[in-house]
Amino acid sequence: MNAAEIIKELNLTLHPEGGYYKEIFRAEETIDEKSLPPRYYGNRCLSTSIYFLLEKNQVSKFHRLKSTEIWYYHYGCPLTLHMIDTNGNYSKIILGGNIQKGEVFQAIIPVGAWFGAEANDKNSFTLTGCNVAPGFDFKDFELGDRNYLINNFPQHKEVIIRLT
Repeated sequence: MNAAEIIKELNLTLHPEGGYYKEIFRAEETIDEKSLPPRYYGNRCLSTSIYFLLEKNQVSKFHRLKSTEIWYYHYGCPLTLHMIDTNGNYSKIILGGNIQKGEVFQAIIPVGAWFGAEANDKNSFTLTGCNVAPGFDFKDFELGDRNYLINNFPQHKEVIIRLT
């Protein structure tokens, strides 16, 4: 299958950070705001899960969440996740199916880390799944501002420019 077929079959739509997505699970059970860390405002569902697809030159722009996010490789070419942690340290993880080359099937994005992603083959695509717990809410999503990120992490300017 190619990217267009998957986008159609899974009924994916454009995501604000780049790429295509569809929420496939949102837990019915919720966590009361009083039981959550103070960074949250309001109740949250226990967990959410989406399909997420990047194709060709699309990128997932640098953003951060108030929750932990786990990415799962499903199909297509490898994908590189770029992260800048809360201490300003850069790291990358390659999601893919070739574990002998150091690729992994899943990756954990810690709370508060700036992160983005890009497919490793600009002529191909990558289909992933993303799980967020407590569940995703756009109130917990912050899209990275290029100037802010470069001012705070000038040592990572090259990747910041590419993913903002």
